[in-house]
Amino acid sequence: MELRLNALTKRFRDFTAVNGVSCAMSSGVYGLLGVNGAGKTTLMRMLCTLIPPSEGQITLNGADIFQMGANYRKILGYLPQDFGCYPDFSAEDYLLYVASIKGLSPAAARRRTGELLHSVGLESAHKKKTKTFSGGMKRRLGIAQAMLNDPQILILDEPTSGLDPNERIRFRNLISELAQDRLVLLSTHIVSDVEYIAGEIFLMRGGELLHSGSTQELIAAMPERVWLCTVPREQAAHLEREYKVANVRLAGGGAQLRILSAEPPFPNAEQAEATLEDVFLSYFGQTGGELE
Repeated sequence: MELRLNALTKRFRDFTAVNGVSCAMSSGVYGLLGVNGAGKTTLMRMLCTLIPPSEGQITLNGADIFQMGANYRKILGYLPQDFGCYPDFSAEDYLLYVASIKGLSPAAARRRTGELLHSVGLESAHKKKTKTFSGGMKRRLGIAQAMLNDPQILILDEPTSGLDPNERIRFRNLISELAQDRLVLLSTHIVSDVEYIAGEIFLMRGGELLHSGSTQELIAAMPERVWLCTVPREQAAHLEREYKVANVRLAGGGAQLRILSAEPPFPNAEQAEATLEDVFLSYFGQTGGELE
């Protein structure tokens, strides 16, 4: 299976939300990483055939997905960023309702609903109304509805938005389990969502793909290095204005800064090992002076 984007562009009047995006995906977990407003949701909506591109094409094994129509949507699962469910439905009733819309037979719908409620950890809450669910429970229910048709392609838009750290970890583990023999594309602005589960990560800014690769490949290609330096506390604010600073830790009368720079920012700076979070700051961060 190959899902390919060819020079994909989407314009809304004079605004270009997605600009000439080209990439190819097969089975596995892919991360689409960028700040809010980068064009990630627009790209996701085109991949789900909810909006057509202004230019370019999306193909699955060589066939245009918009021409495939229902045949493409049969193998697609989608969790939108703003997932909503009927508050007076129980989790079980909601999934049965969505299954009927997706064309599952009553017997298949009931069997699949039971399997998915167990998979996402909602089996004990299957009769509870969704209006009583926490944010994490609702997102897990969202994953379940996206998986009802056992899709080959699973698209998740900001799936951990608003979740606490424990729910976020649980959600990532669930995604890893669901990624067997299918294509999963996960859009997020939270680095930890994709750092350990995505085989390939796309960096997106201003509607364009800046770079792609594994976590280690992105770190190796980062244009800046990471430096640790300890300075008097009164100098920290000056360095924050001049450089991209990932972290500041105050200790005694000094401050230890984690700085991104092509050259050592201070005579006593020591080079440190970079992380994907540093990559994110390198491509999407700003210095204090830029913010001003």
